[in-house]
Amino acid sequence: MTTLQSIHIGDTLPPVELAPVSRIDLIKYAGASGDYNPIHTIDEEALKLGLPGIIAHGMWTMGNVSKLFTPHYEEGFIKDYTVRFKGMVMLNDMITLRAKMVDKKDNSLHFTVTATNQVEKTVIEGKVVFELLTS
Repeated sequence: MTTLQSIHIGDTLPPVELAPVSRIDLIKYAGASGDYNPIHTIDEEALKLGLPGIIAHGMWTMGNVSKLFTPHYEEGFIKDYTVRFKGMVMLNDMITLRAKMVDKKDNSLHFTVTATNQVEKTVIEGKVVFELLTS
């Protein structure tokens, strides 16, 4: 496995492909987060509001983006994390997560991050600052 200490500006982390978004994923997230808005779990409610079907919680998708850094938690931690929601994540979407290092300042590694669906539509774009631990 490549360490974050050894990568350079312009390098990318291995992409992470999520399993298709399932209704049970969203029901579990609703319970964990306390966000029981029915547009995330009940088809009829989403359709009544003009949505094409149930949509994933934005924060569910955002939380998954951090999986890009899971293999590196022994090296440091996510110090800062911001995103912009660019599109809806629908039931059964296949989401791919990507990160590219764009700057390095001392022990702070700056990444752009994206989440795209199966047709390469960006649903999230953002920035992560990963702070390397010092010995």
